[in-house]
Amino acid sequence: MMKARTLRVYIAKRYVLMVLGALAVCAALIFLVDMVEMLRRARSSKSVTTLDLSLFSFLRLHAFVEILLPFAALVGTMGALVSLSRRSELAVMRAGGMSVWQILRPLILVAFALGTFSVLIYNPFAAHSMSRAERLMAESFGGDDSVLLRGSDSWLRQDGADGPSIMTARAVSDRGLTLTTVTVVQYGSDDRFETQLRAQRAFLKEGYWQLENVIAQEVGREAQHHGTYLLATTLDKSRVLNALGSVHAVSVFELPELIEMAERSRLPATRFTMQYESLKARPALLIAMVLLAATVSLRPFRQGGIQTMVSTGIVGGAGVFLLPEVSRQIGLAGVVPAAVAVWLPILITGCFATTILLVQEDG
Repeated sequence: MMKARTLRVYIAKRYVLMVLGALAVCAALIFLVDMVEMLRRARSSKSVTTLDLSLFSFLRLHAFVEILLPFAALVGTMGALVSLSRRSELAVMRAGGMSVWQILRPLILVAFALGTFSVLIYNPFAAHSMSRAERLMAESFGGDDSVLLRGSDSWLRQDGADGPSIMTARAVSDRGLTLTTVTVVQYGSDDRFETQLRAQRAFLKEGYWQLENVIAQEVGREAQHHGTYLLATTLDKSRVLNALGSVHAVSVFELPELIEMAERSRLPATRFTMQYESLKARPALLIAMVLLAATVSLRPFRQGGIQTMVSTGIVGGAGVFLLPEVSRQIGLAGVVPAAVAVWLPILITGCFATTILLVQEDG
């Protein structure tokens, strides 16, 4: 019993090291690519330093690492099993009577634990980091006309006691509740232009927007400056979050409340429902990646062809990643329920990999 436990711990350690190594390499590449994109955006800005851009990329990186985790689980499994095979340790384990399922058990348990950790602990941290990155980028880039944070401005159409208005902002943070470099065009009851407001920032409160550092230009009058300007609105938190909020800036613990708010307001909450289902399914997805990688990594090293099988596994893994993305787009379109769109590709991958392993090992 003690020897079997020691062996399982040894396999699990090799797997963890491989997964962390794959994550580190992918994270470094993504950080460099994102840093280049940040430099491109800020090439005309004199107020943002390279250190600031590095901080923005680092804060955004945590959300990207979440997306890369299934790929790291796939590569980590192949790396761990190929390493065991190359040292003939896998052959010794099989000669000692261990089945493929006993060898894979530590990897499956670690994948499940890793997926649970990423959802319950890492995801809130990544969401907080993304939210902070959006806020800092809005403060740094929001007033720079040469920099666009999202490729185009964000627009809102709203009504209120002050009449209908259209609001546009160059930067969005705090999941859409804070806007930077804001322009508001107010109309009268007859839909004629009345006032244009230009504000440095806008904060959504209960029933109104609080605009700061405002220049108000009314028809036929000189522009006036206001330190604070209150603009009535019928928009509530759920509507603004649904229109402007980023799903990567919302943690798994906040998603149920946000979905409930959207549904209570009769707003489409498909983006957030898909994100919530994806987070719940992450442990199962990592297990499916372990099983898929095992189908191409258990061949004895001396028989050769390992490079071909590993390459096939990586290509197959890339194809598996395309399947959930296609299914996600179908779910976002509302063709199928979110749970079906998320879980069906995982079940197909798991069943496919399990069938291959049964045929390879048990005939």
